[in-house]
Amino acid sequence: MMQERAVLAGGCFWGMQDLIRKRAGVLSTRVGYSGGDVPNATYQNHGTHAEAIEILFDPGIVTYRQILELFFQIHDPTTPMRQGNDRGASYRSAIYFENQDQHQEAINTIKDVDASGLWPDKVVTEVEPVGDFWVAEPEHQNYLQRNPNGYTCHFPRADWVLPSRDP
Repeated sequence: MMQERAVLAGGCFWGMQDLIRKRAGVLSTRVGYSGGDVPNATYQNHGTHAEAIEILFDPGIVTYRQILELFFQIHDPTTPMRQGNDRGASYRSAIYFENQDQHQEAINTIKDVDASGLWPDKVVTEVEPVGDFWVAEPEHQNYLQRNPNGYTCHFPRADWVLPSRDP
């Protein structure tokens, strides 16, 4: 079995993890903090890090592009420093790429999202090289599995299918 890694930030990590972990081909997920300035980040002290999710997936079952399409479907990538009621840098939209192929796929997918008109405004998702990923505390892992009525601002949007731009 092959395995790849994706690190994404799209607002509160609870909802992101709950939806992405259910996708066929996703092997595991962990929530944590990425893209910031504080070593050994924690919920109480994560500086400029975003709440993020680390996804290990089998590219023979689900592609990086398909992971990104789900990511753009379940959160609003057009709101800077915000997701739902959550505001601030912790809740920004970001893709932290592992390699040049992921970087190019992120750029192409953003162009496709912008061209699609599925969102009323342009995407503000940051695209940056992956750095440290600080795993969140145990109480944040699989939070919505343990607390099914807990807070989330993420949801699948009915009939949301991202077309590719014409070459």
